[in-house]
Amino acid sequence: MEILKVAAFSGSFQRESLNKKALKVALKIAQKYGAEVKEIDLAELNLPIYNQDVENPFPDSVKKLRDIAAWADVFLISSPEHNHSISAGLKNTIDWLSRKYEETIRGKAAIILGVSVGNSGTLRGQAHLRQILEALDMFIVFQPEVIIANGTQKFDADGNMTDEKSLAALDALIKKTFDQYIKIKTTNDVI
Repeated sequence: MEILKVAAFSGSFQRESLNKKALKVALKIAQKYGAEVKEIDLAELNLPIYNQDVENPFPDSVKKLRDIAAWADVFLISSPEHNHSISAGLKNTIDWLSRKYEETIRGKAAIILGVSVGNSGTLRGQAHLRQILEALDMFIVFQPEVIIANGTQKFDADGNMTDEKSLAALDALIKKTFDQYIKIKTTNDVI
């Protein structure tokens, strides 16, 4: 099996974020399936707000992000829902990656998931995220969706996901994305 390179980040900047906990679980699953992973802490990266006036040359933090993106085959994104959409930090990250996107994200795969404390999970935010990533020509598997509601009840004190249904859906989504992406790459090498 081909070894996929996975760049992972959370759209939440909170230190003890439920989405960061979910991302750690997802990274372990990706490694179980043989992926090489790099996690990006967007809070530590401290990207400036996107501004076309400062992109030539790209700021150092943006260069670091774009270098990891260029390396990756797959993006693993765990995002909260803010005001029925994605977080401002995640949108800013994608805006920076969308510049000269054939170098960073075009034709690559994205695995998205999200955790919230409410009853509806991140359903609306994920819909917006899919729309944005599809516009950038990324490959996304739509089912199973990993929308984790009532997130404070789904992890133990050590950050392990205790909800078996969510864990099974996350495992299935990662495996299905990897399998389909590898198949597409090997059959025509163009997505």
